[in-house]
Amino acid sequence: MPFLLRMNLRATFLICCLAGGVAACSQSAKQETTAATGVSTPTPPAAAGSGLAKKAGWWKETVVYQLYPRSFQDSNGDGVGDLKGIMQRLDYLKSLGVGTVWLNPIYASPNDDNGYDISDYRQIMPEFGTMADFDALLKGMHQRGIKLVMDLVVNHSSDEHEWFKSARASRTSPYRDYYYWWPAEKGTPPARYSTFDVKKDAWQYDAPTKSYYLHIFSKKQPDLNWNNPKLRQEVHNIMRFWLDKGIDGFRMDAFQFVAKDPAFPPMPGLNEQNFANAYNHGPHLHDYLKEINREVLSHYNVLTVAEGAGRNLTEAHLFVDPARQELDMTYHFEGTGVGSGTDTYKLTDLKRVFTKWDSAFARQGWQALDLGNHDQPRMVSKFGDDRPQFRAPSAKLLNTFLLTMRGTPYCYSGDELGMTNSKFNGIADYRDVAARNTYQLLQQQGGNEAAFFHGLARFSRDNSRTPFQWNATKNAGFTTGTPWIGVNPNYVTVNEAAENQDSASVLNHFRRAMRLRQQHPVLVYGQYQLLDRANPHIYAYTRTQGTEKVLVVLNFSPEKRDWALPPGLKPTGVPLLNNYPALATGPTLALEPWQAVVVRL
Repeated sequence: MPFLLRMNLRATFLICCLAGGVAACSQSAKQETTAATGVSTPTPPAAAGSGLAKKAGWWKETVVYQLYPRSFQDSNGDGVGDLKGIMQRLDYLKSLGVGTVWLNPIYASPNDDNGYDISDYRQIMPEFGTMADFDALLKGMHQRGIKLVMDLVVNHSSDEHEWFKSARASRTSPYRDYYYWWPAEKGTPPARYSTFDVKKDAWQYDAPTKSYYLHIFSKKQPDLNWNNPKLRQEVHNIMRFWLDKGIDGFRMDAFQFVAKDPAFPPMPGLNEQNFANAYNHGPHLHDYLKEINREVLSHYNVLTVAEGAGRNLTEAHLFVDPARQELDMTYHFEGTGVGSGTDTYKLTDLKRVFTKWDSAFARQGWQALDLGNHDQPRMVSKFGDDRPQFRAPSAKLLNTFLLTMRGTPYCYSGDELGMTNSKFNGIADYRDVAARNTYQLLQQQGGNEAAFFHGLARFSRDNSRTPFQWNATKNAGFTTGTPWIGVNPNYVTVNEAAENQDSASVLNHFRRAMRLRQQHPVLVYGQYQLLDRANPHIYAYTRTQGTEKVLVVLNFSPEKRDWALPPGLKPTGVPLLNNYPALATGPTLALEPWQAVVVRL
């Protein structure tokens, strides 16, 4: 029976329920692969960059706000968010206090996978606007002191990219080796698993040249061949194109999978259980990163973050060890993987994972922190409690946690409001290619639909992609047309306009937490020390830098809890941050349901 793959693969949300099956949710993992050598290209002149004042390591002190452009704000009534819509909301972004926006792909794309299938890396998707709109957006962000990070999606392209059109037309095409091919005369290619394919087969037969091409995601996302130095030079030039426009960095999508052995040795027994590790962290992956750093990144003062962190802490550190001159930070999937595939999770597991990863970067390197993104359910529905009476306090607690941990927080758009998982009535309401293809397989194999939809409702990627809830008017103020995906029905009470006016709202608590992090470097750089490790309800830790020390106590439960202060720890003054009006102190803290406090020691 298929089971949940705990690691989260960028593009996959799979729920496979086979005949007589149990709900099996697979939030797949993106983690490393194999390939070839580095090639020198002419060194470009140092770029001026964005023009913002920058200092070394600025990316450690920033907070990144992930913005899903398709769902943020529609400016023209076509039901799709766009660049002009984002421009209308720049003052809102500034009001949050975030320093950096990560924009999901806005490049030209046929949208098989919501923009992660790129047909032209130097053009804007017409639904989103024009290059002039992008230039204006970038200028508007920089005027407000906000940096912009873009997705770099180069594990694969769209099958509608000109490279692939040429490659599939002839075996002698100059672009043939930009992709991976297996001639039909050699027989069936060695088995490779695809997370998106209806048949889970990563090889697609292509009749014009009687060959199979590789696609570890959708068949419309053929994998790029990084063994080819010309392909790597193309990627370097794409990066320079955007960096010279003044963007402030890249989030490198699925980069842990770019390196592949072109001989395709057998990988027996590949399935959703083990494919991520099998594809992960192959030979020459770090050669490619060093080459990118040497030829491109070292000439710009920008943020770089890899999606995925290898299969273990040792591999994760290879990405970010400053002496290796590769990337600034990486993020793992163990945190978002806690509780995946189940209706509950153990707080002790969450503590173990975050404590382990903090220790890995305590002295060298840097990590990204997140509890949600465009491939995950809403964090308050997974890690908090989205029932009406607990939604707000638990959302505040989760934001407090992210903004008081060591590393760079990545906050997903809408989580500052406490947006929740949505309500979908059937497969027609879903837009995710992985969910739709898995449902097709389910029907073919006679699977358990009730179990499938139960898992889909909880873990579908579409939960995080519903439109941003601006106000209580039609379509939550997102569009005057028909939204590309349905708006969460709770927008009438959960929306930015209402929360902006309420000083006790999730939104205003997020702003207070942001200001606290900016005012207290101990929350950025301070040593992290876990307390009361075995407590199944309380997550408590200290942050210490020099003479400054703070205590963070989080009640991850819907009941009141008493927590005895460890010997030698005595809060002083009023709490620096509290998601309730008061805190009962003494030798024991009396915590309300989902109460989160930050106190001086």
